[in-house]
Amino acid sequence: MTAEVLLITLLVLFAINAPIAVAIGAASVVGIMVQGDFSLMVVAQRMYGGTDSFHLLAVPLFMFAGALMEAGGISRRIIDLANALVGWLPGGLAAVTIVSAMFFAGISGSAAADAAAVGAILIPAMQQSGYRSDFAAAVLASGGSIGVIIPPSIPMIIFGFLTGASIGQLFAGGILPGLLVGLSLIGVASLISRRQGYGATQPFDARHAWDCLRKALLALGAPLIILGGILFGVFTATESAAIAVVYALVVGLVIYREIEIRRLLPILIDAGVTASVVMFIIAAASVFSWLAAIEDLPARLAGVLLTLTDHPAGLLLLVNLILLVAGTFVETTAALILLVPMIVAILPALGIDIVHLGVIVVTNLAIGMLTPPMGICLIVSGTISGDRLGAIAWRIMPFLGILLIDLLIICFYPPLTMWLARMVAH
Repeated sequence: MTAEVLLITLLVLFAINAPIAVAIGAASVVGIMVQGDFSLMVVAQRMYGGTDSFHLLAVPLFMFAGALMEAGGISRRIIDLANALVGWLPGGLAAVTIVSAMFFAGISGSAAADAAAVGAILIPAMQQSGYRSDFAAAVLASGGSIGVIIPPSIPMIIFGFLTGASIGQLFAGGILPGLLVGLSLIGVASLISRRQGYGATQPFDARHAWDCLRKALLALGAPLIILGGILFGVFTATESAAIAVVYALVVGLVIYREIEIRRLLPILIDAGVTASVVMFIIAAASVFSWLAAIEDLPARLAGVLLTLTDHPAGLLLLVNLILLVAGTFVETTAALILLVPMIVAILPALGIDIVHLGVIVVTNLAIGMLTPPMGICLIVSGTISGDRLGAIAWRIMPFLGILLIDLLIICFYPPLTMWLARMVAH
């Protein structure tokens, strides 16, 4: 009875558009009251315990490092480098937007932050160059979704925290799938741009590209340090986040000198507020997960899935469908905490590595960031461009199509994920 009340309350609160953390927390409180064996004091205890983790310390640290790097003068240098590399393609600015998002993905670990940083510069530039505003927003939204696939990735950190999977291996496993997604999005954007008559921004010049790379080298240093350190076993993901903060401070304050001391506190507060939203969702969801585990909800739901099919490929397609639907309606962090225990319960039947599963889950939820009503990348891009979500959602369809093809490749070709992941120590 408690499990049914828990799920029904959660769905009702989602339906009336209650904030995600409030919906999860309130459903948990109702469930505990119905269950009757525990004091409500357990809510506070579980919320504290759910966030008291060394692994989760990486979440606010990566957000702070990303905020420092974005304020420290990297935006212009990264966009100049992207323009030098792909500006010669049809729809050069569209390709530049996606490549810039790929570079930013290696800095903050947040799709929304990547979309906001790139879009503030490139959406106005595309509009002034004659691109349809809703197409520009669709390009930005699709490119921004890469932010949670290419490491460092906050959803991958949360998946590792929930399952015990190696965060370093998850980061390494996301590199090639992230590149696949980025290149395929560039291909779609260029094809559409060719049909619409959107031209290149400049011819390719190797000398100019080298000059831009030299100027952007320090800006790209953070992801290189993070990935290199993790891949070679020098430090953990959480330690790499702390190193990224120090690196960002040195680059922004001392080398580029584009961050003033008086601006550090506002940057820290902004990053702290953003991180606190994620951590509050994790805290509330930890109560829900604890109660669901007591009621054996993940195993029961997993049993329902196994009654539909026991074929690994069919089961994997069914898991993808559930994740895609959930990503459309539920915020990424909440979707991870609510669904991952159920999916891990059927991992033996899926017959895949848990790291491979983590990349599949995160890729599904990245696609969910492009679909209304909870598509955060869609919302960010629409806010910048001034377009209605319905208009952008229509323009996003070709990008969603290629992303679904990429998802199938990631699902059914494990070496794409596991080749680099196996090089990283647990």
